[in-house]
Amino acid sequence: MANLKEIRTRISSVEKTKQVTAAMKMVSAAKLKKAQDAIVQIRPYADKLQEILGSLSGSLSDSEENIYGGERKTDKVLLVAITSNKGLCGAFNSNVFKRVNELARGVYSKQKSAGNLKVLAIGKQGFKDLSKVQDVIGHHNELFDDMNFENTSAIVNSIMEEYVAGAYDRVELVYNRFKNAGVQILTNEQFLPILTEEADDSKAQADYIFEPGKEAIVGELIPKSLKTQFFGAILDSIASEHGARMTSMHKATDNASDLIQDLKLHYNQARQAAITNEILEIVSGANALAQ
Repeated sequence: MANLKEIRTRISSVEKTKQVTAAMKMVSAAKLKKAQDAIVQIRPYADKLQEILGSLSGSLSDSEENIYGGERKTDKVLLVAITSNKGLCGAFNSNVFKRVNELARGVYSKQKSAGNLKVLAIGKQGFKDLSKVQDVIGHHNELFDDMNFENTSAIVNSIMEEYVAGAYDRVELVYNRFKNAGVQILTNEQFLPILTEEADDSKAQADYIFEPGKEAIVGELIPKSLKTQFFGAILDSIASEHGARMTSMHKATDNASDLIQDLKLHYNQARQAAITNEILEIVSGANALAQ
């Protein structure tokens, strides 16, 4: 059994750790509220924009204006892995890492073997892990230092230009979609080419009046929709990160409390054992003198 000094040192160390994890939980809770509000505001707009775009793209599948739609032979693939710059958030980052590797070994194994599977990392944690096993063409770790729509739009513009130039035939986003503070849904969704809806033309004409025309609207709407989709994925990931960290720090705080209780119990047992030994030594010494 450890001596009393060692146990006291461990108790003090765990109590300090508990203070840190409790503070981190409170910080993450405050940041989560702000990130959650941002998602609630953008989701209805993004979903409606995607609905309109999907309907329009379906009716313009053969149009030259629809350069971001249509079917391509999937020879070259880009996976955009969205993680975080910081750790201590449970399996938040490792889940994205595992999903990218699963896609590389499964759906895109042929592209991986041919050297046509590329990864773009968003976040230091993803870049650090993925660069060891995948062909990571770059990262945008600085995005979280000044997170706004303009900065994310610059990344999307670069991806769209490379897609049009034929550098990639398919682009997928891999990230954690926010559901609530305790649940994050690991998601990989198609970014390019744009998914089209199988909707009949009569319904589309009944719902929307197009001016000046479908082609002109699609040409303007597609870049905006893609930027909004990407920005929404980043916001989802940020909210998921704070939710995962808050949950992780809550569990760490509870574990620290349990550990402190166990250490105090061991301390009291060790203290009682030490006192009992001292009493026995005194009694033994007194008996020896009496004899």
